[in-house]
Amino acid sequence: MKMNLEKVGEIAEESLEREHRAREKAIMLSRQVIRKSANSIRALHRNEEEKFLLLKEEAQKALIQAQQELEPHPRIYYSGIIQDAEKEFAEACLTRAIINFEDLPGPEELRVGVIPYVKGLGEAAGEARRRVLDLIRSGELSQCEQMLGVMEEIHALLSAIDYPEALTGGLRRTGDMVRGVVERTRSDLTFAQTAKTLEKRISALDKKLNSG
Repeated sequence: MKMNLEKVGEIAEESLEREHRAREKAIMLSRQVIRKSANSIRALHRNEEEKFLLLKEEAQKALIQAQQELEPHPRIYYSGIIQDAEKEFAEACLTRAIINFEDLPGPEELRVGVIPYVKGLGEAAGEARRRVLDLIRSGELSQCEQMLGVMEEIHALLSAIDYPEALTGGLRRTGDMVRGVVERTRSDLTFAQTAKTLEKRISALDKKLNSG
């Protein structure tokens, strides 16, 4: 009995040590993914395309490495460590596609899970609002309409996914966030369009009065 218990202890120790090392490595890599993904989004808003591509590539490499570290350990793989990194990476890639009016890369192309992907899509809608505000300031209202349309489609998609929270992992909160973002953006755009129309009318009236 004593020898058997010693063997069990050794097996448990070895197994947990492997999981611990893999977990620590994955946590470090996931932090890199999150940081580089966030920085790549900032580069997008600054129109720094080359910097975005570089950071996106670095984030992707770190994500793949983290996934490979935890692949032999499914118990840890699905604990949330990788999923947060996948969401942030998906957000960066989807934000670029949305603000450039390009086809969206799918979860398989990005090598991320479906739920992290959809959550990232919701977060990307928030980044699209930031681009709309930039476009409003520069007077490009037609592009704002197009961007708002994409955001509304994202909200519709999230609203249509009706499954228990145990499966979606808080996706309903993401949908609520996107609804608020869409409503505020629509209000801001309506105000800008009204102001522009009023400005045109005042300008036309001013020209008419001066010509008379």
